[in-house]
Amino acid sequence: MFLTLEGGDAAGKTTQAVALERWLVERGRTVVRTREPGGTELGAEIRNLLLHGGHVAPRAEALLYAADRAHHVATVVRPALERGDVVVQDRYLDSSVAYQGAGRVLDPEEVRGLSTWATEGLLPDLTILLDVDPVEARARRGGRAAEDRLEAEQDDFHARVRAAFLALAAASPERFVVVDGARPAEVVAADVRAAVEPRLER
Repeated sequence: MFLTLEGGDAAGKTTQAVALERWLVERGRTVVRTREPGGTELGAEIRNLLLHGGHVAPRAEALLYAADRAHHVATVVRPALERGDVVVQDRYLDSSVAYQGAGRVLDPEEVRGLSTWATEGLLPDLTILLDVDPVEARARRGGRAAEDRLEAEQDDFHARVRAAFLALAAASPERFVVVDGARPAEVVAADVRAAVEPRLER
């Protein structure tokens, strides 16, 4: 089973991925928890370039994310799924559609097509969208200087990203479950488990 967590910066994806992994392991599942970018050695180098390097042109940014995704799926995700493991992943192709498509104002269908080609069409069985208002997300970071290039973008960028995520969820209700990520982490985790459990049983 391939599970992805999506949402804006500081939505709580990593916290929920850790909690979900723990719950799945308690239920006897073998879990591979990973992330994009950075789920491989190559991905870690690409992540550093994307988030902590200098200026990257929008199309180059989209291509770098797709390159990371192609390698990550080929070397981590598909092998895990073929073994029968559950993959819990922090970000996947929906992030590219939202961030590079809407955020960078590129053609979202071209961005999606790039990732579809890179992954040979692999889609998650379930995507949990942790929805948090960008103003709340910025407050969660304590008003400190942003840690990376994307977090440092202006509020209108993050508003476009959030709207794109919600539009993606509305267009694919069979794959997405939207969870209010602004609530306490344990409440969010309960909703995440409630979304995952019936799919595990199937």
